[in-house]
Amino acid sequence: MTPVYLLVATVFAYLIGSLSFAVIVSRLMGLSDPRSYGSKNPGATNVLRSGNKAAAVLTLLLDGVKGWAPVAWVQWQGASYGLGDAAVALVGLAAFFGHLFPVFFRFAGGKGVATAAGVLFGVHWALGLAVLLSWLLVAYFTRYSSLSALISALAAPVLYMLGDRGLWYADRSVMIMLVLMGALLIWRHRQNIAKLLNGQESKIGAKG
Repeated sequence: MTPVYLLVATVFAYLIGSLSFAVIVSRLMGLSDPRSYGSKNPGATNVLRSGNKAAAVLTLLLDGVKGWAPVAWVQWQGASYGLGDAAVALVGLAAFFGHLFPVFFRFAGGKGVATAAGVLFGVHWALGLAVLLSWLLVAYFTRYSSLSALISALAAPVLYMLGDRGLWYADRSVMIMLVLMGALLIWRHRQNIAKLLNGQESKIGAKG
């Protein structure tokens, strides 16, 4: 593995992850800053509380793409620069970390659900699809975005191991990345967990 290329790829992934599209899209579409209403979280679910579904969908897609793009690049082109599975894990974690602590927005970011999903699709499309389906199933039956995210965070490393040798080879560094992302997602949802336990959590589509 070439240290210089690894460093460049990791920093680039972090900078891409630092683009808070909930804030950017809201500004471009003339909406209120998502950090000023609802859960005050700069993410697609909170943008949806503005009542603008197009802005929420665009935020969701862009937040996902910024997690997918750097990981997919390493998967496709990394071998030419001596970058392997460990680089995939580090770049994915950097993009996710950038969303949580964006350098362009005073290190105050979102909870990282869409970006984490993008990283998973970058690792393998089937893994991303499986975790996405788990999110959709929980969301459909409970209408709680936070609960869906928590279940998906726990499911991701399990599904990754289940696909070992069938759909992909489970690399230890990628597994560690999935566990760390899951732990950070759960930590970022700690207030949501408290609200869920107290029956105070807002459901998907509720306006701020």
